[in-house]
Amino acid sequence: MSDFLKQILTSQYEAALAMMKQRIEVCPPEYWDDHVSADTFRQVAYHALFFLEYYLSTEAGYSPHELHTKGGEELGDKASPGLSKEDTLALVEICRTKIGESLAPESDESLEGPSGFSFRKGSRGELHIYNIRHFQHHVGQLSGYLRRISIEHDLSLKLPWVGNGWK
Repeated sequence: MSDFLKQILTSQYEAALAMMKQRIEVCPPEYWDDHVSADTFRQVAYHALFFLEYYLSTEAGYSPHELHTKGGEELGDKASPGLSKEDTLALVEICRTKIGESLAPESDESLEGPSGFSFRKGSRGELHIYNIRHFQHHVGQLSGYLRRISIEHDLSLKLPWVGNGWK
């Protein structure tokens, strides 16, 4: 894969992840377990981070670690309980490292090849775009929730957009 394409993908993964980190950091503790939709803030943040890391791997190469054991197995039908705010921020850092580890070995051939997941049709390159889109969807979900409670409770939460890179 060209260095230019790796740089673009890394930049957009990191921007989305930086926005997630900001949302986690500004979420007041009393809202961490409030429902954002059918799930709580805690559960949505964990779900998004779990799958970001999962899709940066492959189906065969996925190996759960301690935070996945604590947060729950997201591959089932039910939402997992998620993690504490501190552990969720630790998972952000694991995901940031995983971005570099995942993109470094990619080549034109690997990106044109299968996604690495039997249930995800399309190329590995398309999977990276899918992964960013899925993740950013949940960042938007958390952003909307935080904006609403910020207005309703006069919290003045800061939720800046990150256009590219880690901020």
